[in-house]
Amino acid sequence: MHDLIRVIVLGIIEGITEFLPISSTGHLLIAERWLGARSDLFNVGIQAGAILAVTLIYWKRIWQLLTQWRDPANRDYLFKLIVAFLITAVLGLIAVKHGFKLPETVTPVAWALIVGGFWMLAAEQVAARKPDRREITWTVAILVGIAQMVAGIFPGTSRSAATIFAAMLFGTSNRESATEFAFLVGIPTMYAATGYEMLKVLQDGGAAHEDWTALGVGFVVSAIVAFIAVKWLLGYIRTHRFTPFAIYRIALGVALLLLLPGGA
Repeated sequence: MHDLIRVIVLGIIEGITEFLPISSTGHLLIAERWLGARSDLFNVGIQAGAILAVTLIYWKRIWQLLTQWRDPANRDYLFKLIVAFLITAVLGLIAVKHGFKLPETVTPVAWALIVGGFWMLAAEQVAARKPDRREITWTVAILVGIAQMVAGIFPGTSRSAATIFAAMLFGTSNRESATEFAFLVGIPTMYAATGYEMLKVLQDGGAAHEDWTALGVGFVVSAIVAFIAVKWLLGYIRTHRFTPFAIYRIALGVALLLLLPGGA
């Protein structure tokens, strides 16, 4: 029962933080210091639950893009999604091949949270001075693809924060439009990354001793919580800025540096 509670808590944390701009990696890393580390397959599994949730939320938009691609506007948007995904995939594979990734320890995560928080505050200020613009330009699509790769290399950055605010800083000042594009690009990207990680774990024999009941519970909890969290976020940003998330990131990062100065 005690282990089940820990699994549920980790699923809740993943569900809340995966698509909110506050870094799921950072929060899970912190949580596992007190709740105990889980297997790589478990972490991949609960991430898959969060991805499934956001896929269900956007399924109508995805279906529209796939079935109405002859419409010029849909075709243009779909091509930009594909290019952004390919940029992330290619750069990500290059980074993996050369082993370019910071260690998932507290200090770099804390600094990524702080820097990302100030990045969000700056982006909000810049976007507020621009006219409301919903268009996704090619510049935005390319930079969103690069931002996703950067978030993968620097734990604590937050993929959603990096991509949303790359869009807002470089052309798409409307929060809803920037968030939709960032999340839609994130769906194939995260499915591909999750599949890649799962394949590695299975090839290494990590599934032999896996607690499949715990993984299943974590997956379901993560999916349900992520669905609620993303639905809430999409409603929230219609009338509110991302400023509270930025302040939270900065406060959490500073607290980590002060409370865990060793960074282990």
